[in-house]
Amino acid sequence: MKILITGSNGMLAKAVKNEFKDEELVLTDVNELDITDLEKAISFINEIKPDIIINCAAYTAVDKAEEQKEIAYKVNAIGPKNLAIASKVCNSILVHISTDYVFGGNKPISEEYVEDDIKEPQAVYGSTKLEGEKFIEKECDMFYIFRTAWLYGDGNNFVRTMIEAAKTHNKVYVVNDQHGSPTYAVDLASIIHQAINKRIPYGIYNATNIGNTTWFDFTRDIYKIKGIKTEVIPVTSEEYKRPAKRPLNSQMSKEKLLEFGIKIPSYKDALERYINIEK
Repeated sequence: MKILITGSNGMLAKAVKNEFKDEELVLTDVNELDITDLEKAISFINEIKPDIIINCAAYTAVDKAEEQKEIAYKVNAIGPKNLAIASKVCNSILVHISTDYVFGGNKPISEEYVEDDIKEPQAVYGSTKLEGEKFIEKECDMFYIFRTAWLYGDGNNFVRTMIEAAKTHNKVYVVNDQHGSPTYAVDLASIIHQAINKRIPYGIYNATNIGNTTWFDFTRDIYKIKGIKTEVIPVTSEEYKRPAKRPLNSQMSKEKLLEFGIKIPSYKDALERYINIEK
């Protein structure tokens, strides 16, 4: 099976590369394949003729996107559109990664978002990712869209940031009113692999680790595993304002994936595995 992976230098792409290491992989970054150029995308993909395209390329600078709307739209919306068109031309399966930010984040904390809930993105990042989803649904038939959240893995991420902060601070302040599911890139790559192997129906799936928490409690989990004594102090999103509005509720139901027999580890299990590897 020949698999084309875009955005090959990113955190998720590294995990996908390792997950699919026994397959024939074609790794690309923007220098080899500019997904925002339709003509070049079709030409490149037609020459490679991959069985599967896994799009790990994305504009993920959530706060910068508020100012760089055009760039975010080109990468997060036009890029997936072009890949969808190219994948249909070449009869390839398209796998695309989306985000919890497509939802409004205002559901009661006692509830989780399901795939077909109303989409009300509150930030440019979320709105551009939603447009990417819509283009894929319109332009091709053989696709998987996996919505993930709070991703960490091999690269700069929240877990590493908090561990580093503890080295120079006796106290760290972390928001405690944003709820979601931390997701280990290795586990997301496994979910993608399982979905392809099981040939589950094409469509959109929520894909995070199992279990919900807050950034505050997640930080405490990190420090507990690492044996770090730094005090974690809760603050509200209002106290810790950012240019882009964060969803207060990013909790997404994984029932759709679970019904098809996809195995998804808990976020606590994932965190322990990641930290043990990081050692």
